[in-house]
Amino acid sequence: MPRPDYNMSSPNPKRFYRSRRDRVLAGVCAGLAERFGWDATLVRIAAIILFFIGGGGPILIGYIIAWIIVPKAPLFERSLSREEDEFWRNVSDRPNVTFGNLKYTFMDLEQRLQGLERNVTDSEWRLRKEFKDLERG
Repeated sequence: MPRPDYNMSSPNPKRFYRSRRDRVLAGVCAGLAERFGWDATLVRIAAIILFFIGGGGPILIGYIIAWIIVPKAPLFERSLSREEDEFWRNVSDRPNVTFGNLKYTFMDLEQRLQGLERNVTDSEWRLRKEFKDLERG
């Protein structure tokens, strides 16, 4: 039975993948660089410096775990429409920012809905609606 392609399960093109294009060992450092828009060489240099400064063990274990867990980038990148690309560029990676944006969006919608309810339940609105219905019929 063929294994499903889990790389395409998320519509978010900002996912972290191991690089297929720019890899030295497993593509973890290049994948980090691609994900955050950094230079891959600088990420590799930082990893080597952290390896020697941090004792090596934790960095090496972290790299191996990332090698095992993080999937390779899809063979074919999804083409995004202009609107979809703009949407994903505006999506924040930080949950607090995303939550704050959603909170204020829903607060704005709530205020607009309350204004609409006030107008619809107003007796003058009903009277105007009845006049419009009489004009039509």
